[in-house]
Amino acid sequence: MTASALEAAARDCAEIAATAYEKGQLPSLSAGVFRLGNIEWRADLGDVSSQYRIGSITKTFTAVAVMRLVERGRIGLDDPIGLHLPDAPYFDHPVARLLCHSSGMTAEPAGEWWERTPGRSWTELVQANDTNVAVFSSGERHHYSNLAYGLLGELVARLEGMPWWDVVESKVLQPLGLTETSYLPQRAAAIGTSRDPRDGRLLREPAHDAGAMAPAGQLWSTVDNLARWADFLTSEGDSVLGRRALESMRIARTADPVTQHRGAYGLGLRLHWRTASTLVGHTGSMPGFLAGVFVDPASRVGAVVLANATTGLEPERVVAALVDAWEPGLLEAAPAAPTGPADSARREVDELAGEWYWGNTAILAEATPTGFSLSSEQATRHFVREGVDLYRGQDGYFAGEALHVVRREEGTVSHLEVVTFIFTRVPYDPTAPIPGGPPEPLT
Repeated sequence: MTASALEAAARDCAEIAATAYEKGQLPSLSAGVFRLGNIEWRADLGDVSSQYRIGSITKTFTAVAVMRLVERGRIGLDDPIGLHLPDAPYFDHPVARLLCHSSGMTAEPAGEWWERTPGRSWTELVQANDTNVAVFSSGERHHYSNLAYGLLGELVARLEGMPWWDVVESKVLQPLGLTETSYLPQRAAAIGTSRDPRDGRLLREPAHDAGAMAPAGQLWSTVDNLARWADFLTSEGDSVLGRRALESMRIARTADPVTQHRGAYGLGLRLHWRTASTLVGHTGSMPGFLAGVFVDPASRVGAVVLANATTGLEPERVVAALVDAWEPGLLEAAPAAPTGPADSARREVDELAGEWYWGNTAILAEATPTGFSLSSEQATRHFVREGVDLYRGQDGYFAGEALHVVRREEGTVSHLEVVTFIFTRVPYDPTAPIPGGPPEPLT
């Protein structure tokens, strides 16, 4: 059954990729489905190269570099960018609004079409955009802005004391082992093309160094590297960026009023709505290239598509279709997830497992890979272990709240306390500090 489910999922994915490739008349299409960053299914169609330009997926790397500054207390998300970058246009616009495309600034920098012409320096970018044209008031609504990420890249460079690319390479790519992601194309990289609509001829598109706009769309990468990158964005974090910062990037902040039923934007990430969960990632386009990578943070299943064509592919739709096709079969075949934390923390979680009560409401505690969950008939809430007898809520009503394990003098667990909620082993335990005391029976 498991093998047949995976075979069926593989056939569905192959059909999705083949249809996209043929319908779009693409010179090549490279696609992959991954779980936990590891490629589990792959298709290479046409004259495939290993490396493609990824366009605006570059913004996710820039956003992580910015969030590293936030995590270390160097900047605040509500800080106006001019506080740290005094010569920036739109100097009074908050960093968070630039990250989530609600700054109101123009979509593109003033001047020539930056994607198809040699890049300008930061000084030249500032001079060309010194009029601070506001399409909308800051914070009024979503309006995608490439210019915002040119500013964010310079913010990173200025505060880190080195060029934006050096920061991304040394502080992000190298620690994660993403050696196939580069500023300029490596050997055997794909050639960007567009197709003449009149006679179908393939035309070569330019691929310039974007200069000061590089943080918005410069990078080149591979299916394997993007799979590992997307998985990092849904991970528990590490020395590159911690869990709470990564989680904050995945929270919806703005959405286009016309397409908000399909998705939204967090801090540098695109969110794609599904019935049961949300995919996070980004799409990308540059002259001659289209790309997309999305992943489900819950299952850690995701997909990547790369093509060397200006038109003919809807990356977000194709990636979502691949995840939808592969996820059920892959999850059925996957080995069972760990039932709880390891070593000394495991004993603590095992002690908490079992039945609890909030008043007379039954609650079931079960171990998870990072802590435990509390489930009632209405909902399941997850808690991550932060220290001895200390957990942090991850979702729903208790998101961000501290849960304390309260022990008796002899060391056994008395009750759990999260904000004003008291969970006890028996309904209204008279030995626990139940607000209002146990209820009296009706006579």
